[in-house]
Amino acid sequence: MSSIPTNLYTDAGGQLIQRSYRLVVVVGPDVGMRHTVESGTTMIGTHADNDIVLTDSTVSRYHLELQVKREGLAVRDLDTTNGTRWGGARVQAITLTEPGRLRLGKHTEIAIEADDVPASLSEFPGDSFGRVLGNTPPMKKLFALLARVAITDATVLLEGETGTGKEAIAEALHTASARARGPFVVVDCASIPRELIASELFGHARGSYTGAISDKRGLVESADGGTLFLDEIGELPIDLQPQLLRALEKREVRRVGETRPIPVDLRVIAATHRDLRAMVKSGGFREDLYYRLAVVRCEVPPLRTRLADLPALARHFAEAFGRSGWDVSPALLEQLNRHGWPGTVRELRNVVERALSLGTIAVDAEPMPPSAAGSGNSPGGASAGAGASQAILDLPFKEAKAALVEGFERDYLVNLLARHKGNISRAALEAGIDRNYIHRLVKKYGLDVERS
Repeated sequence: MSSIPTNLYTDAGGQLIQRSYRLVVVVGPDVGMRHTVESGTTMIGTHADNDIVLTDSTVSRYHLELQVKREGLAVRDLDTTNGTRWGGARVQAITLTEPGRLRLGKHTEIAIEADDVPASLSEFPGDSFGRVLGNTPPMKKLFALLARVAITDATVLLEGETGTGKEAIAEALHTASARARGPFVVVDCASIPRELIASELFGHARGSYTGAISDKRGLVESADGGTLFLDEIGELPIDLQPQLLRALEKREVRRVGETRPIPVDLRVIAATHRDLRAMVKSGGFREDLYYRLAVVRCEVPPLRTRLADLPALARHFAEAFGRSGWDVSPALLEQLNRHGWPGTVRELRNVVERALSLGTIAVDAEPMPPSAAGSGNSPGGASAGAGASQAILDLPFKEAKAALVEGFERDYLVNLLARHKGNISRAALEAGIDRNYIHRLVKKYGLDVERS
């Protein structure tokens, strides 16, 4: 009766742990019977269909249901005649977090003890996980962990700098899971206007507020049967975190303006570039929500820690832009290796796109575009800009315009946010544009903004 395993979690040191429980019948006609509960649902009773079949006539045909969870062993009595007791008290449903004995019926006692062991991670054989590429040790280690947890329903928290590819990893986890045929729903917690987050996440009933002209399904409900990806979860306002926690714990949502809960069956993956543990200590993020999300924590390494992957990534991006067979010259590779890559993989993608728009000769001869290197005001940056401008003038009008607009957008945004110390609301006010548009540009150009 087992199902998708839910017994994986990472400990404080980042070690992947596999949780299981040893069950031993210590009193009753079946004394000495042993069983290990590892994952899914385990049934106990006297009927032959159970996983643990007892002969005690005071035990019901289907007596107990056990489920291994990160927080402990969930025990549910199935409305039995003679009941289930823990510590002398009759229980209907309880999550066991310490060793002890369960009494079933009148004669049977079962000793229960946790048996956590480090989960084995096989060496990852390939150089990609879904659309995510990597052949360096940090990526091989990450891929091995992802492959291990992908087939489970364990909640995953992806931690890493902006631009490391966390959304692509979340999508790869979904594709490799048993939920691949279901929806993959992305919630960008940083871009939804604060006043609309509750409605966007949980939906609303017609007439629940001004402008709610019809019933609406929320994003959580839309992920039913699939995967909900909560991107930039650290940006979710603290006063909305309890509603999300309740939805994740009970696997049900209540639309704004309704009292009837709607059950949802989904897997949750969250991502953040922030240190959520530090936010918990400072009061900016709920501790209970953090532990609900951080069942399996995955650190996504930045590009600067895996520079050996750079040529393959550059070729991959070039192929995506329709330039199969393009390769990085040794001179350009040397220059790229010296760059700090604050925007990590997303920044490399933008650099390759701009380089291709200037032609192969310009890529081989010109230094890195100044905006990508963050040195637009340096003398070297000005020289590169002059060469790039001449090359752009040789392009068709549409391509030349796109290359110039992109360079302007990024440089303008960097200077605008610097003036306002990362405060997106004040930056949007000065620029006269919507703050959500700034959020989109920040994500597009891989800028790591410390929002105040």
